[in-house]
Amino acid sequence: MSRRSTGFVGVWAEMQRQQQRQLDAEARRRRLQEQQTRAYERRAVQSHREYRHAEAVRRTEELDAQVASLQGLLVTGCQAPPFRACALLRAEDVQPFAPGPLAHPVPMPKFHHYQAQGGWSASRRAQAQADAQARFEHDWRAAQAAEAERQRQLASYQREYQQWADARLAEVRRHNAAVTAVTDGVRRGDPESVVEYFSAALYASTAWPEAFPRQVAAAYDPAARQLVLDWDLPPYTVVPETKSVKWTAATDQYKETPRPVSRRRALYREVLAQCVLLVLHELFAADDQGVLESVALNGFVDGHDPTTGRPGHIFLSTVMAARSSFRDLRLAQVDAGSCLADALRGQLSARPDQLTPVRPGRRPQEVGNPVVAHGGGEEPDLFAMDPVAFEGLVADLFRAMGMQAVTTQRSNDGGVDVDALDPTPIRGGKIVVQVKRYRNTVPPTAVRDLYGTVQDTGANKGVLVTTSGFGPGSHTFANGKPLELVSGAELVDLLHRHGLSGRLGDGGRQAGVQPSPSPPDAQLPPDYNVLGMSWTGRVALDVCALVCRGNRVLSDDHFVFFNNPATPDGSVRALPATAPDKAAVCVSFEGLPAEADRFVLVAAVDPEVDPDADLSGFTDARIRLLDPALTELGQLEVSDGRPGETALVLGSFRRRANGDWDFVLGGRGYPGGLEELVRDFGVDVE
Repeated sequence: MSRRSTGFVGVWAEMQRQQQRQLDAEARRRRLQEQQTRAYERRAVQSHREYRHAEAVRRTEELDAQVASLQGLLVTGCQAPPFRACALLRAEDVQPFAPGPLAHPVPMPKFHHYQAQGGWSASRRAQAQADAQARFEHDWRAAQAAEAERQRQLASYQREYQQWADARLAEVRRHNAAVTAVTDGVRRGDPESVVEYFSAALYASTAWPEAFPRQVAAAYDPAARQLVLDWDLPPYTVVPETKSVKWTAATDQYKETPRPVSRRRALYREVLAQCVLLVLHELFAADDQGVLESVALNGFVDGHDPTTGRPGHIFLSTVMAARSSFRDLRLAQVDAGSCLADALRGQLSARPDQLTPVRPGRRPQEVGNPVVAHGGGEEPDLFAMDPVAFEGLVADLFRAMGMQAVTTQRSNDGGVDVDALDPTPIRGGKIVVQVKRYRNTVPPTAVRDLYGTVQDTGANKGVLVTTSGFGPGSHTFANGKPLELVSGAELVDLLHRHGLSGRLGDGGRQAGVQPSPSPPDAQLPPDYNVLGMSWTGRVALDVCALVCRGNRVLSDDHFVFFNNPATPDGSVRALPATAPDKAAVCVSFEGLPAEADRFVLVAAVDPEVDPDADLSGFTDARIRLLDPALTELGQLEVSDGRPGETALVLGSFRRRANGDWDFVLGGRGYPGGLEELVRDFGVDVE
């Protein structure tokens, strides 16, 4: 028979067993933790792989859907209902009066709620009753005053509502009367009415993808019953360069498979042919009064002449289609290119991707009647408009864009000229709009004031609309905030895109011309050079230029960037780049101001495209020096970017004592982006 030891050895042995059990438990805990960690890592790796793979599939599917949309453009467009003038009529519905809390009267106090409290003696009870009566009378008078104030506010609100409702109803009736007048004009064959009606048919169409341009210049020949128009076609970039996206596990990177060049060119040519046929289809389908015997259509893109570098219209297609020949076509079954060339005897550029032009047919200016765009003849000068009418035009623009908008009263509006409401779920909401009919640059203080108004009113966004422009300080302040700045040129383009009229004095944008960094009517400086910039990597960059004296820019207007495409004297202009360049600047060194001794080129990450990117992917950068014929004269290498930096001085041209210019390599980087860089050169960033 054994017995348990109770002496020193037994105690020691028990301690050893307890310690061993603790060590075993700790070992098991560590093993379990290691197993859980390994399982978590396996799940994380698997989840990462699944996410990366799913993202690659999603991007590929988006590319496939985009291509399918382009291939089916004509078929889809022909399924849309034909345009009718009644689609432009607005219902005479006015939002009913909604007083909100003002609709509820102020509740009056009741005496039985004021019970006398305290007092065993008659005198105490009398005093308590007197106190209750005093409280009741005090609260009664306060409630009566509050009710009187409510009724006053309600009556004032009703008057304001009635004024708004009457103005809204009158506006709707004026609009409907104008639509009726246009319809009557079409019936009579009035040229301006015909052009206005068919321009509206094209702009109101739901057949066109949102990214497609809708610029038109048109005229009507009543004798021939022919509509003649120039129509803006989509650029080559509408066909995606990438065919598919695949994720590579070994490098944890996405690999983009390029679309074969031959297929991309063929698809672009097919898209252009479909666009031409779709325009003809929509015009003839909208002609319910039979005023069109034929349509002469010239399709163009905005580009630069490869031999001169000058911007302008490049015509890629032309056709004259008679109603009698067009109505027999079954567009849903045709091959667009063959139909255009063979059935309609039209022409389409053999290499539209290289902007190989065709000779346009009859042009709108050859008709003899006024050439109009977006339904307007003599467009109103925004500078000369009555201020109230100008605010009303801006409100019309917001309504044409699918929002609810009204102009505010002339006082107590907190600086708000138009109240707008975007009904779009999630991203919509209240918008406050300020209108500045300026000729000079809007100061940054106006942008800061608008931001304060947005915060005070609890709006989702603030929009500042002007007839002039904004300096770099305004754009930098607005960056990252719920603010949108609309310059005069952008305003005119928006008006035209949504069927409204407006021009900026005699220098306003001409009908049918899309704004570009270098306007078609702008003269390039004499003896200019083109500086073309290229780099590897996919980081999205803005390339800018500064005309300086020493290390200070001459003025904010001498900072050339995406919102200020040229210096006041035109010696420096931003130009669309041509391959292999990704950015281009035109500069006349002889035309630079006499006080300027430095011309600086900088690059910065575009925060809207790549908000988390830096310049670590900016490598193999170089500047090509080109003559006006785009013949390369030489190359200048530029320093690579570094991690953590988002803006970089590429280099500067410096004036020597004899008047020549030498290039000095840059390399200084800025982690604070373009804002920090330009502030270092003296640009006013507030």
